[in-house]
Order: sequence, then C-alpha cells, then structure tokens
Amino acid sequence: MMFRTIVITKPTFFDGEADMIVWLLRQGKADILHVRKPSASEKEYEDLLKLIPSIWHSSLVIHDHFDLAARYGLYGVHLNSRNPNPPVGWSGCISRSCHSFEEIMEWKERCDYVSLSPIFDSISKQGYMSAFTGNDIADASRKGIIDGKVYALGGVTYKRIETVKSMGFGGAMILGDAWK
Repeated sequence: MMFRTIVITKPTFFDGEADMIVWLLRQGKADILHVRKPSASEKEYEDLLKLIPSIWHSSLVIHDHFDLAARYGLYGVHLNSRNPNPPVGWSGCISRSCHSFEEIMEWKERCDYVSLSPIFDSISKQGYMSAFTGNDIADASRKGIIDGKVYALGGVTYKRIETVKSMGFGGAMILGDAWK
C-alpha cells in the first residue's frame, strides 16, 4: 500500500478556495482532499464543488451531505459523529476519524482508511495536544494496530511526513499547514 497525503479544508469558506484546492491536487501536495465544513449547508457544499473542475472530483472526500458524493462522482465519504453511516448503496471509499487505538480496531476493517489524532500538538485547534507518546505509537505499530490503513492527523505538517512514515502510518492528514 502506498503512502498518501490527505489535505483537509478549513472549516470555513474563503475566497479562492476552489482554486487553492485544485492547486494542492495539481502540485501533488494532496493525493486526496477532504471537504470538511461542519456548519455548512448542502447548497454551500455544492457551490464549492461546482467551482472545482470535475476532473478533480475523484480526489475529493466529503464529510457532510453525502448525497453529493454520488451526484458529483466524489472519491469518498468520511464518517463522523454527525454522519456515522455511509449512504445506502454507497460503493466508494469510506473513511473515519478515530481518537483511540480501540476505535481504530473497531473501525479499520469497515473502512478503506481511518485517521488517528492528535498525533502531534494541533496547529489549527488551540489547546488540542498530542494524545499519544512515541512509545504508544511504536507499540501500536508493532501490534499491527497502526498500519497502512491508519493515517496520522493532528499537528501533521509537510516537514513531518517522513516522521509519520517511519511511525508506520499509511498516510498523513494535513489541515493547518496546508492553508498557511
């Protein structure tokens, strides 16, 4: 399984966001891009998707308003507390956020990939500190809990990608560092 880099959008919309999303994908700064706007309406999500050329839709994962995933041919849906189940009949990629090794073990086999966070102190969420020691991560990797289906999230930067790879993760999920 190859290592992948995923970028997550800022929680709020901003001018030029669609162009920035395309740039990140085109430049190889993101293999996949998660559209995560927790308080956005379906229309707001759709307005953003319409601004992104359809050639890039197969690289997008959506966190809300899952019916848009099929309508726009998106790569996947991301399960969370607001949306704990994939849409009926969905056959695309499914991912989920996890915050403990127990959650990883519960969800890893049901999803194409899961994230574990926070690995490092968050860049974008004030006071969101690393929940795992280096020994915790190494032990989980030795036990096969962390493997190619588990992606590191929380304080992950482009400069930390090699460190994340060496920890046994299958990918890195970047939020704050991508939008600086």
